Amino acid sequence: MARGAGTLNAVVREAAILHPVFALAAWTAVVLLLVPVARVRAGLRREIGVDDFRYGESAAVPPRVSLANRNLMNLLEVPVLFYVVALLLYVTAGATATAVALAWTYVGLRVVHSAIHLTYNRVLHRLTAFAASNVVLAALWVLAGRHVAAAG
Repeated sequence: MARGAGTLNAVVREAAILHPVFALAAWTAVVLLLVPVARVRAGLRREIGVDDFRYGESAAVPPRVSLANRNLMNLLEVPVLFYVVALLLYVTAGATATAVALAWTYVGLRVVHSAIHLTYNRVLHRLTAFAASNVVLAALWVLAGRHVAAAG
């Protein structure tokens, strides 16, 4: 029975790597909801029309309206590598406490990046958060690579 309990505890610990995955997915959903809100508001103000989105966003769409959509695209680009490495660590039982801490750090930095982008949008601040998140993501991939190599 002790062995089974140990196995259950290992699974619970490994599942901790999925918590930041769900958090980033939830944040992405929040930003996704901001896109139609910005567009509907601008439409109601007659700042944009339906045809402004026929082939994506036209040049007629004001930057403040397209900002949420641009941030959403950011959350669907590099973070794909985060989702992959987190699942890799989960599937290969390589989710150490360090990996989980790095995963949470990555999510936190992506939320900070979004918050800067969607509010006061100072480029150097945004770049700092973006660059730091990429360093953390690279560290996660190094950990995953070492784990897979050690497993043989």
